[in-house]
Amino acid sequence: MNSNKVTDALLGVAIGDAVGVPFEFRSREAMAANPATGMIGYGTHHQAAGTWSDDSSLTFCLAESLLQGCDLKDIATRFIQWEDEAYWSARGTVFDIGITTSRAIYRLSEIIRVNDLAELQKQKYYGDEYDNGNGSLMRILPLLFYIKGKPIQAQFDIIWDVSALTHRHIRAAMSCLIYLKLAEKLLVGQDKIAAYEAMRIDIANFWEKMDFAMEERTHFEKIIQNNIQNVPVDDLKTGGYVIEVLESSIWFFLKKENYEDTILSIINLGHDTDTSAAIAGGLAGLYYGLEGMPEDWIRSTARLEDIMELGDKLHQLYN
Repeated sequence: MNSNKVTDALLGVAIGDAVGVPFEFRSREAMAANPATGMIGYGTHHQAAGTWSDDSSLTFCLAESLLQGCDLKDIATRFIQWEDEAYWSARGTVFDIGITTSRAIYRLSEIIRVNDLAELQKQKYYGDEYDNGNGSLMRILPLLFYIKGKPIQAQFDIIWDVSALTHRHIRAAMSCLIYLKLAEKLLVGQDKIAAYEAMRIDIANFWEKMDFAMEERTHFEKIIQNNIQNVPVDDLKTGGYVIEVLESSIWFFLKKENYEDTILSIINLGHDTDTSAAIAGGLAGLYYGLEGMPEDWIRSTARLEDIMELGDKLHQLYN
């Protein structure tokens, strides 16, 4: 089975998502008593093994849209089509959607209905604290292949526009930038520890140039101002808040030595298991590649051929 970096990233997201789906909403204590040890079926959402959730669906919608360039209307239209018609769903149904994402997609449908396309680019000016869930971070990875190599200010401008379709606050967008900047370092072949250190420097320098608000910088102290590897595992969380999952996904990616351990370890923190595993899985998939993923997990993944084909198309366009 041939792969490339785009396919590796997309499968990294989808497989992590699918492994996490059966365990979603379980507490940390419940996971400690009965930890995840592999890809299974049913559980929380009563889905067959290999079924991925909204995290991957929206990731694939973004990836497919990027085949036409970065067009906010087209991205938004695909998100709406996913919720309304189960487009890019794993098995023809939408069984999991976050509250913020659901409200945002309704808002997008109204904007497109009246054809007020300028409003799509204004979404980032309306963000509040409730727009800081993990729902834009979970789907943002395909944007890497569109923005790679661009100046960091241009990258952030694009990221915030795309993030703000569902999660409008600058904190959610900055989380996406941090994640994609780390992924960009991995994409060019840097060791993961060196990539993390280089990302921290790039982000800190960017904050100075853009005069990023000090009250916002404090939310990223564990990741940027300090080394996330020094945080005790007991201090990590995997709820719906974007900062929590950014911290935990980077921590497990840096600490674990292979894709499987990265995925299972973050799932065993419980709570938003599919999303945290999708986000960590994107980094791990990009770093370890398809050959580093368990073969039985790959074979069980829903719509495997479709994902491979999408990855090939995006790879050919942007490489």
